Order: sequence, then structure tokens, then C-alpha cells
Amino acid sequence: MGSKGKSDLSIPLTDLEDYGSRLRSIKTRMNRTKKTFESYKDDIGDGGVYDSLEDFESNWEDGREDIGQQLDQLADLSDAVVREFKKLDDDLTKKINDAVKTDGKGGKGKDGGGGKGGKGDGK
Repeated sequence: MGSKGKSDLSIPLTDLEDYGSRLRSIKTRMNRTKKTFESYKDDIGDGGVYDSLEDFESNWEDGREDIGQQLDQLADLSDAVVREFKKLDDDLTKKINDAVKTDGKGGKGKDGGGGKGGKGDGK
């Protein structure tokens, strides 16, 4: 624990939950460059500009595949971190709840001193 009772480990799960989907969205948009260029073909006017864009897109294809694979891996890791921390949180919550229930039941038997046997002693 930190000096003020705060945990030393802090993970912004709400931010991390969306991280994988954001990475996948980047990959999708990245893979649409050719369609984007094609959609502006008539607006560009000069065929040389469009040819240069096509060349760029063609060369970009090789690197894009590698980047896409890395984005997929990061997204999967992000999803796994969120899943595992939620599982850990659920497990810890269950253990705490079980411990509280056990202590609560055990405490009644110990404290009473006047449980079932106590009634007989009181006569």
C-alpha cells in the first residue's frame, strides 16, 4: 500500500476497456486508404497526383500489414488485461465476502458463551 492508504497498483480499467476497440478501429481506417484515395479521384483533377497516391498506397500496403498485426496483438493483450483484472477483482470480492460471512457466523458461536449450552448453565 502507498503512504496514504492508496494502492500502489492502479489500472484505469474504464479507459483500458475501450483501448482494444480503438486499436481495431485504427486498423480498419488504416486499411481503407485505397478506398479513401479512390473516393477523391475525380476531385483531384491531375492524374499524376492520383498516380502518386496509388504508388504511396501500394508501398504502404507492406508496412500496413505489419502494423495491422501489431495493432491486433495490442488489442488482444488489452482485452486480456481487462478480462484478467475483472476476474481477479471478482475472485477477491468473493473471498472477502466469504470471509465476512464466515467471521460473522463464527463470531456468534464464540461470543455468545450462552449458546445452547449457555441456557442450561443459566438454570
